[in-house]
Amino acid sequence: MFPEYKLVQRCLRQIEDNLGWGASSEWHNDMFVELSEQIQKRTQVLLSPTTLKRVWGRVNYQSAPSITTLNTLAQFAGFQNWRDYKNTVAVKKPSWLSQKVNPNLGIIMLGASVMTLVFISLYSLKGSKNSTDAIDISKIGFTSRPISKGLPNSVVFDLDIDGIQSDSIHIQQYWDPTKTIGLKSGQKQATGQYYFPGYFRAKLLVDGTVLKQHDLFIKTEGWLGTLDYEPIPKYVPEDRIRKGALSFSRPILEEIASSEQPFSTTFHKIDDFTPVSGDNFVLTTSIRNTYREKWAVCQNAAIIILGTKSAMIVAFSIPGCVSEIGVMMSDVYISGKEHDLSGLGVDLSVTQDFKIEVRNKQLRVFLENDQLFTGGYNESIGTIVGIRYRFLGAGEVSYTKLTDLSGHSVAFEDDFSSTH
Repeated sequence: MFPEYKLVQRCLRQIEDNLGWGASSEWHNDMFVELSEQIQKRTQVLLSPTTLKRVWGRVNYQSAPSITTLNTLAQFAGFQNWRDYKNTVAVKKPSWLSQKVNPNLGIIMLGASVMTLVFISLYSLKGSKNSTDAIDISKIGFTSRPISKGLPNSVVFDLDIDGIQSDSIHIQQYWDPTKTIGLKSGQKQATGQYYFPGYFRAKLLVDGTVLKQHDLFIKTEGWLGTLDYEPIPKYVPEDRIRKGALSFSRPILEEIASSEQPFSTTFHKIDDFTPVSGDNFVLTTSIRNTYREKWAVCQNAAIIILGTKSAMIVAFSIPGCVSEIGVMMSDVYISGKEHDLSGLGVDLSVTQDFKIEVRNKQLRVFLENDQLFTGGYNESIGTIVGIRYRFLGAGEVSYTKLTDLSGHSVAFEDDFSSTH
């Protein structure tokens, strides 16, 4: 342990309480990715998911966090910097009560232990009807169905939970706590709201234990554009963005230009493609960033490949901003703060032709014939179910083609020359 270990742990617990995502020991990779994004939005500093896992003890790492990491975590927790956090939570002098209690702490703890054992014994005699061990999972029903096509979309969850006696029954629509629904014993149906398309895993939890889960697929009708306002995006349907390329109209661009705060826009295609493994494919595409106002100097853009199990994100910017971008390959995140991503520094004021190639979980990114980046990962992405193009400000996509390397067949191709 490093000298400030206990203070760091206290700061992490405060962040966990503020997030309300439950115990960090149960957080999965996507949650650390989202936490990284939230920290960057609030502090303008990118702490990679790998760094966050190290700090939270999910990755074996012996060194103390850097002062940059500590300052950023303290800012995210609501303080000016790490020094401000330390000064605020500095340990006060022992009170009169603690001075009296501490010398007798051993006796107090022994008494408390005895009382705890007595309580446990009495409770065990009563039995534990609420224990998930006593639930016959085969008799529990948990299914879902979207109410309509398109977005936003409400999903109906059909339930058979008559055999569950508990005060803590929930549907976790996804990891996001705003998409968690509380249930009552015997409840037959519940509904949940989805504002973005995607491939989600819905879970039925009783006393914090997952009893059943299933995949939930919210598709787009063709291509969908979104202005990624929070918490609810603005939707732009395909017939208003498909005009020889995927792009936004002048009124939309003027709306973006009028924003006082930076935000992103996204083009989504989430659908049942011809089955393509996310670990063996080629995506060839042509994109550019069309926004030139205010805060879009870095020309940030990202290509996102969604799978049934995970995702891949390849980000680009002008050369001078590569410190602020990163590459996510399922369970592996490469941060521009910690690695040389200068190859992904590209002039996106003009249309650029990229190729993203994955063979046996090895990623290579090309600009025409020049290799920009290479890296590998461990956990499968699953089958590809969607493509997203995200731009800081606004952008344009003039071509996209998805090829299955296993069968050497084209799963999807679009040059946007015709309306669908």
